[in-house]
Amino acid sequence: MTFSRRPLSQRDAGQGVDVSGWWRQWAVVAVAVMAVAGAGCAPIAIGGAAVGAGVAASQDRGLGGFISDAEIQAQINHLWFQHSMDLHRRLDMTVDNGRVLLLGRASDAQMRLDAVRLAWQVRGVREVINEIQIDTASGMLDSARDTWISTQLRGKLTFDGAIRSQNYSIDTVNGVVYLMGVARNQEELDRVVDHARRLPYVQRVVSHVSL
Repeated sequence: MTFSRRPLSQRDAGQGVDVSGWWRQWAVVAVAVMAVAGAGCAPIAIGGAAVGAGVAASQDRGLGGFISDAEIQAQINHLWFQHSMDLHRRLDMTVDNGRVLLLGRASDAQMRLDAVRLAWQVRGVREVINEIQIDTASGMLDSARDTWISTQLRGKLTFDGAIRSQNYSIDTVNGVVYLMGVARNQEELDRVVDHARRLPYVQRVVSHVSL
């Protein structure tokens, strides 16, 4: 951050301006602003996108938990990729306060087990919730429908004033909607689940939301 000021004119000098004291005040302000910027304004890169810290801080779990979850997810993704590119391509996850929700369509039971085993190897993981399905028949149409469901639900939560939508993550696999995050109360959670159940093509709703 750059601070600029106009040069001291002869009229200012004649009025006896305390230049040294003036600059000391600016120095204090500059240090304070830089400290705040360093602590709360740096973007956090997640999955190739930069997310402002202000967004993270607005979530109930706080900034510290957000960064930790990003690190956990990155490490699990790395282990999956090293183990098998096919596993990495087929499966996905959501991480919230050290709780890892595994999703996707595994080609067989062994892939499903490997995904869980590797997730537990990452430091900071407190719980692994395995919702991976074994499915070799799904195609592009199923994936597109799942994406449509998640997008529609995200929009409904965003425009519902009684729901703090940023506290929820949404994943859909074969018409099954998986919810994870933190609800402010049971009434809010019930509204979220009801929105999901009312959408076309939704088979069922599975909630791993904490109260």
